[in-house]
Amino acid sequence: MVAFTRTFRRCAPSAALLAPRLRPRVPCNLALQNESPSFLRYVSTRGEAPELSFEDALLAGLARDGGLYVPKTWPQLAPDTIAGLAGHPFAEAAAAVIAPFTGTLAREELLALTRASYAGFGHPAVTPLVQIDSNLWVLELFHGPTLAFKDVAMQLLSRLMDRVLAARGDRATVVCATSGDTGGAAIEAFRGSERVNAIVLYPQGRISDVQRRMMTVAREPNVHAVAIEGTFDDCQALVKAMFNDLAFRDRVRLAGVNSINWARIVAQIAYYVVAAVALGAPHRRVSFAVPTGNFGDIFAGYAARAAGLSIDRLVIATNANDILARVHRTGAYEVREVAATSSPSMDIQVSSNFERYLFEAAGRDPSWVRARMGALRQSGRFELDGKALSRLREDFDVASASESEVGECIRRVRRESGYALDPHTACGMVAAAKMPHDPATPQIVLATAHPAKFPDVMQAMTGERPALPPRLASIMTDHERIAVLPNDLRAIERFVEERAQSKHGAAA
Repeated sequence: MVAFTRTFRRCAPSAALLAPRLRPRVPCNLALQNESPSFLRYVSTRGEAPELSFEDALLAGLARDGGLYVPKTWPQLAPDTIAGLAGHPFAEAAAAVIAPFTGTLAREELLALTRASYAGFGHPAVTPLVQIDSNLWVLELFHGPTLAFKDVAMQLLSRLMDRVLAARGDRATVVCATSGDTGGAAIEAFRGSERVNAIVLYPQGRISDVQRRMMTVAREPNVHAVAIEGTFDDCQALVKAMFNDLAFRDRVRLAGVNSINWARIVAQIAYYVVAAVALGAPHRRVSFAVPTGNFGDIFAGYAARAAGLSIDRLVIATNANDILARVHRTGAYEVREVAATSSPSMDIQVSSNFERYLFEAAGRDPSWVRARMGALRQSGRFELDGKALSRLREDFDVASASESEVGECIRRVRRESGYALDPHTACGMVAAAKMPHDPATPQIVLATAHPAKFPDVMQAMTGERPALPPRLASIMTDHERIAVLPNDLRAIERFVEERAQSKHGAAA
């Protein structure tokens, strides 16, 4: 474990942290110089679904062939454009980063959406950096309404979806699975929507009380929290099965907001770029360590690099559910039983977004991806060939954090710097410390959740029980609305269809 300083400092990612010679200020009105053409298209990783526009991919979520959408070509952010983001508010920088991925969406409209999405965040920088040690930083992604990194994408996604549906005079039924944070972020983002009914599936008894209550205390009739008798992987499998039931999908106008939705990844690219710019990009490379469960957040880092951001290393941090560490080490992607840990949002064995990376590692060969996904479905495992495995090891470092290492890390950082890490962020910190690293390269650990979301775990590990921000204190006493259903596709589909029949989501 690295040694930590006894003081830390906070800064906005847009702050000028480096000497002027490393950070030339480029006059910029945030007009992208390498802007993608308006006909930017999205293709399925499995190659058997039609190409779509950004707006259609946004509403589709999962492709009709079971694959995930990715850009047909990677838009490029020019170095001068990246440098020119320095000093701009997060919403402006985010709009500039996201614009080339959206195709026909007007720049002024996108900027209005990002400003509205981030106006309610609890920090003026939206995603501030905190310095923990020499060239070691934490990127706080938990200042949104549900104290999790999912808010950064979900707040924008809901506004994008409402905008597209309103323009088309249409409605949608959003169904998503959550291992803890996505569900709360989705319900918060869509509560009260006139265009969307939102239904969230979560594994009963496998998330924290705070995570559950962020889903279950919402009173709006268009949002619903459903406890499934099973694991997150069971919830995720149910969602995928609903999307693959094409008749049902069309009947309820199903849309997805899990990280299978490309718009989620696009929104997350922004904070990689903004944080890197704060520490010297594009004139200085940075590294990121990312707590990883479903592979969406780390794939956003890969996408940022593919779009032109200078990233040295991307470190995948896992907990005891270490399927990604095992495939990196052995080449075998093999599903095992999910272990319950202190970082429940990472208690995942089937990392859906890994399929997007497989598409890249295979040279964008959809038949190669289909073969591996077919093997996973039939036998619970597949093998990476030599070329794909070499590419994986070139693109990512991987390390796992045991429960004892997580607890030790949280206590040490608290003792030596005064900073409180949540268990997920601690996994990232442990992984970062295990990797060989150039001390001259800034290392950024993504802080994916506020420690107050896990008060029991934090008290057991540190003796302190972090308090929720005052604006959220009432959720621990508000009345909960929960439906408990078996791990049964037909039962879930009946529940969803009944709610989809009503404009306001109430059962018919």
